[in-house]
Amino acid sequence: MLKLHSRCDLACDHCYVYEHADTSWKGRPRAASGKVLRRAAERIAEHAAAHGLHRVHVVFHGGEPLLAGPARIRRAAEELRLALDGVCRLELGIQTNGLQLSERYCDLFDEFGIRVGVSLDGDKEANDRHRRYADGRSSYDRVVEAVGLLRQPRYRHLYGGLLCTIDVKNDPVTVYDALAALDPPRIDFLLPHATHAEPPERPDGAPAPYADWLLTVHRRWVARGRPVPVRVFDSVERTLHGESSLVESLGVDPVDLAVIETDGSFEQADSLKVAFDGAPATGMDVFANSVDQVAAHPGLVARTRGKAGLCEQCRSCELVNSCGGGLYAHRYSRENGFSNPSVFCPDLMKLITAIRGHGTPGTQAETAAATRHTYLTEDQLDQLAAGRGDADTVSALAGAQLDITRGLVVAVWEQAPRDAASAAVWRLLAEADAAAPDAVDAVMAHPYTRTWARRRLEAAARRGAGGADTAGLAEFAAAAVLRAGDRYPASVRVPAPRGHLRLPGLGRVVLGAGTLAEVASAADGFTVTAPHRSLRVHWDEETAEGWQPVRRIALPGWEVAMEDVDPWRDAHGSPVSPRQDAALFATWAEELAGAWSLIAEGLPHHAPGLAAGLATITPLLPRHGGDVGGAARHAFGAAGIVRPAGPRGLALQLIRSFQEVKLRALLDLHDLYDAEDTRLLPSPWHSGPRPLPDLFLEAYARLGEGEFRAATRPGGQEADARRPGTGREVADVAERLLSSGSLTPLGERFARGMAGTAVR
Repeated sequence: MLKLHSRCDLACDHCYVYEHADTSWKGRPRAASGKVLRRAAERIAEHAAAHGLHRVHVVFHGGEPLLAGPARIRRAAEELRLALDGVCRLELGIQTNGLQLSERYCDLFDEFGIRVGVSLDGDKEANDRHRRYADGRSSYDRVVEAVGLLRQPRYRHLYGGLLCTIDVKNDPVTVYDALAALDPPRIDFLLPHATHAEPPERPDGAPAPYADWLLTVHRRWVARGRPVPVRVFDSVERTLHGESSLVESLGVDPVDLAVIETDGSFEQADSLKVAFDGAPATGMDVFANSVDQVAAHPGLVARTRGKAGLCEQCRSCELVNSCGGGLYAHRYSRENGFSNPSVFCPDLMKLITAIRGHGTPGTQAETAAATRHTYLTEDQLDQLAAGRGDADTVSALAGAQLDITRGLVVAVWEQAPRDAASAAVWRLLAEADAAAPDAVDAVMAHPYTRTWARRRLEAAARRGAGGADTAGLAEFAAAAVLRAGDRYPASVRVPAPRGHLRLPGLGRVVLGAGTLAEVASAADGFTVTAPHRSLRVHWDEETAEGWQPVRRIALPGWEVAMEDVDPWRDAHGSPVSPRQDAALFATWAEELAGAWSLIAEGLPHHAPGLAAGLATITPLLPRHGGDVGGAARHAFGAAGIVRPAGPRGLALQLIRSFQEVKLRALLDLHDLYDAEDTRLLPSPWHSGPRPLPDLFLEAYARLGEGEFRAATRPGGQEADARRPGTGREVADVAERLLSSGSLTPLGERFARGMAGTAVR
């Protein structure tokens, strides 16, 4: 946290800087000097280089940082960018009350990729309870106007979110609705700063009023379909699931925050200002001390010890991994210093316990997963448990998958370099999303968008870099623009380092290696302009040299794409087939028509769901001489298939793949078994035992296969009725799963549903 200005243009009576115990602000310069900014940047770069850091996140803060003015903010960003160039990735943010925000500032933030968080306490009445000018005037209208500027398509990518301090006298639903109406990318609710020495207000002596307030918001949030991430709720769910927290005030992850004040002093977290005068001080500054020396300060060391740094009462609590003792500052008392539970302990306990118990009871992992967006009704879960699922049910699964993919693409973007090219690409995507959200949805729903995003993130996790892929993001933007057509006429500059331009779900343009192409929509198609060639493509024609469209096969009640050009389609465990020539594609179309006819006639209760959820066929090359087919773990809606001999074999592969598509998508929402159980269980389909997850998935896939065989068995083919996967084997496996002791309540429901269908 880098303080650019030490004063503020509001007089909020709950401010921890000016209204609590610490008074150090009075002796500090109003604004950070150029000398301080340069030395701060050098110290940060020195630390990043010494420890091989892959990224540094710097938040410009105050006071009110916009009072520093555009020139000083530019100087801070330039010094940091210069110092960290070639050392690690720089991520910049700014937290502001918004009063000074203007297009001039937004253009500056766009140039440096600075994301903007705005402080706002809800609707006008709630906000003006504390956040007023010194003369008592309301600040609300001006802040909302500033947020409106960030919501404009050209600045939307800068909009970091809203930060709201809780006052239990404000109506929680009204506050939440007012914030959500401003369409933030996230909301942060903060407990008001308090200590055991200066405890928080508890109206009417209520034991946990802050938990009650937040749980009222939580109910509203869930009922509205969780339209925006709320970091306190997401953090509780993540920590219950064994994952890291998103906020400093929850979880046992080490805190790695340092503050640089306007005079160059190093301090601990600002929230300590509520404890006692001088509480955050370290006695160090950027001119005399390194960041390593600051990190060795006893106060900062204490915050990196996780559970070991908590008092005995916290260490012995069953909720410690989620609560983490609460915010460090909130533990302070005059008697024991910071060796206490949080002054909000009753609220944190009630909040975490209530969220843990929300939804289907079961293992900790299932409970956390069950608190996510409620995509499926009880009836739809029962349909899926029986191995089926109508079009609405499968569409609900598709909606969940779309949300997951969008989140993954955002995660990749967050690792992209904060340069003009990346910012321009993201701005195009944001503007296209505002003008034609269905066009962006179509790109994000392409099965191999998620494959791409996950591989980029996995590469980043392995190497600490590689998550950034401006070329990939530009391809998504280009495909979205082309799908939007007249609703968002724009051109997109797309790097093509592999020598071809991917337009997800549309096709591929073959160019020269290392080409930078410009893509723009045109009547009945689009144009691609590159340094050494230009292309004019009509959607329905494969006549342009270098244009390889994704071809589609339209059947009665089902349209399926033949995806044989996407470079990320190799997700099915077998080598992908190259581009199908016209004759082979015609054979595919003929056999798919025959397979679909068999499915529609023999399994009418499966066909509508399959049509809603299986939109892509990816041809594979044979492996070990046998038919291969299946759904990839992270490619919803796609089946990878080696073309079998005849429509019947193809129908079986489609049904089996579709079963896998459904179950894999459901496992993103709910746990069906204990993921920590590593036992192997006997399988009727293999010579040796199988892991429980594999056995569950195979039984579910063979359930559909068995139904199809029973419904469409040709006369006289008695052997077909005895093929593995028919009723008895699936029912036996379901009973074996039920007796394993590893299934969650929902998993037991599924196993019983499978058994019930199998023995009909």
